[in-house]
Amino acid sequence: MERAINAWSVLVSLDEIPETGLHREIEAPDEVRAAIAKLAGLRELPALAATFDLARRGDGVAVNGRVQARVGQTCVVSLESIENTVDEPIDLVFAPEPYRPARATPASDAEEEPPEVLKDGKLDLGALAVEFLMLGIDPYPRKPGVEFTPPKVENRGDRPFAALAALKKRLGTTQS
Repeated sequence: MERAINAWSVLVSLDEIPETGLHREIEAPDEVRAAIAKLAGLRELPALAATFDLARRGDGVAVNGRVQARVGQTCVVSLESIENTVDEPIDLVFAPEPYRPARATPASDAEEEPPEVLKDGKLDLGALAVEFLMLGIDPYPRKPGVEFTPPKVENRGDRPFAALAALKKRLGTTQS
């Protein structure tokens, strides 16, 4: 059975992260890249890798890293095959559910986003990499140097109401 939403799963338990932090590098195998390419509507996904630095933050975890990929797409103008790169930074905080923020001043509340939810004390680095890959894919890729030129329309001098004006003129001359 194909996993539609979670095509790549690399779980890390909060218990696996020492107080000094944890560095992880992951690379998607061929079958995972094929499933993600299908999910993302890509022609192909020749490379997908991610690096993560995980640091304990109380009963949660801070995640910093980067997702890098090569994506095969089709130019929206020329319909030619092109390859683009994705390089997306990751900077998130995860906390167990239910999250209760520490007491803060109103000014700091506006600046800080609430953390993501840790499910069962685990973090899925593969799903996180796929999420940031999707955010980094250009939805309208163009081959370098290609410009869209609208089709030329013959200008016959007709205006939208030319037929109505002709009818009005004809009716006006016959009714005198």
